[in-house]
Amino acid sequence: MSLGGDRLPGSDLFTRRINRAPSLLLATAVPWIVIALASLMPLSPVIASAPVLPPLAYLFLIGWRLLRPGLLPLWAGAPLGLIDDLYSGQPFGSAILLWSLTMIGIELIDGWLRWRGFWQDWLVAMVLITAYLFLGHVFAAIAGGRFDPGLIVPQLLISFIAFPLLTRVIAILDILRLARIRVLG
Repeated sequence: MSLGGDRLPGSDLFTRRINRAPSLLLATAVPWIVIALASLMPLSPVIASAPVLPPLAYLFLIGWRLLRPGLLPLWAGAPLGLIDDLYSGQPFGSAILLWSLTMIGIELIDGWLRWRGFWQDWLVAMVLITAYLFLGHVFAAIAGGRFDPGLIVPQLLISFIAFPLLTRVIAILDILRLARIRVLG
């Protein structure tokens, strides 16, 4: 593929062509559906004596918000947290509160850091994931569970390792989200 002027290879991937355009429904719904489906992961048949599965829906929320800042509105943490509360087993309302606070916190960080790179995004994500897992553990202890912060260490380590891989998955889903489909009419 030859380069012409300021065009990058693949830059015409999302331009409108005859009878092809990105779907507005697909472009809007993919992040919401991906996060909601990731909230169903606690229903998977994984048996463990301690929490080792990272909070995938929360990781997807952070990943989508950091990759595409204007895609999810600020209030998206409440309904997506509600879906996560229904399936996670945490005390009801904990994800609604923590996801809403996460969205507000990332909005504040976006206002403070004008330009971010991979390392800043990873650091922001690690701080948010650590706070989320610790506060979720505190809420579970208040609801009657055992308070042992050492239980969340494997979950934290797996989350730290999985986040860069998850951002790649989100980038691929973002490309598919904006793919041109046939327009009839």
